[in-house]
Amino acid sequence: MSLIFRLAGQRCGPQFLKNNSGIITCVRPVTLKATNVSSPKEEGHDERNMKLGRPQSPHLTIYAPQLTSLLSITHRATGMALSFYAIAFGLTAAVAPESIPAYIDAIECADLGAATIAAAKFVLAFPMTYHFWNGIRHLLWDTGKFLTIGEVYTTGYIMLALSIASAIGLCVM
Repeated sequence: MSLIFRLAGQRCGPQFLKNNSGIITCVRPVTLKATNVSSPKEEGHDERNMKLGRPQSPHLTIYAPQLTSLLSITHRATGMALSFYAIAFGLTAAVAPESIPAYIDAIECADLGAATIAAAKFVLAFPMTYHFWNGIRHLLWDTGKFLTIGEVYTTGYIMLALSIASAIGLCVM
């Protein structure tokens, strides 16, 4: 096969090797030397950076908590809590031998006290109210409103106040 290409290159090659002035240029032959490649050392990312003298990134430990990041993390956490509630209550309703009102009556008969019942209601209600009001805030952002830093902080505080007030309102019902 290489002989065919060599003969074809000798016969047809010169017409492709002409430069702009029409002169045939010489092509220097290149010989490649095969060498064995050594496999790279297996070292991890941290070891390689330590060897190069690069410092380890301090990650989140150097940042001061900001309202925007805390509200974002809390929004995700309340979404996970709501998913957990839905799964837990759904499985309980499907598997439990009694109906849900029977369990509510059992809780009322346990005489836990008004403060304990109110706290339990708040724990159940707050993720829903927080996620709801923060979702409204995100929908407003999607329209292009309240996107400056000052407005983001203002809407964050308003959303927190609405969430807590709504959760308390649901607890006293």
